[in-house]
Amino acid sequence: MSARRFLDRLGGDIGMAISFGALPVGVLAAVDQHAAAVRDILAVGAPAAAAAVLLAGYAKGVLDEAAAVGWRLPPVVEWPTADWTTLRLAAVCALARNADEPAMEA
Repeated sequence: MSARRFLDRLGGDIGMAISFGALPVGVLAAVDQHAAAVRDILAVGAPAAAAAVLLAGYAKGVLDEAAAVGWRLPPVVEWPTADWTTLRLAAVCALARNADEPAMEA
């Protein structure tokens, strides 16, 4: 499976097909903080294709570590009470989505 397809599937699994604007403000802030941490870890500034590979690899690592301690993605994410792993994966999906968008010129 390609990195892009993996990230798209992950986003669908955690419910990121909905607009980020529909999430509560506190959840958006938490996802944004996680995204900043992931950006720092991966130093994502690469072209979209390379960023997708880095993000997919990171997400797979998070999923593997979470599964090792018995974590499973809930069938329906209750965003106001979402756990660290779910928020981190949502942040990865947000970064992937943003990497696909063309940069705006100033």
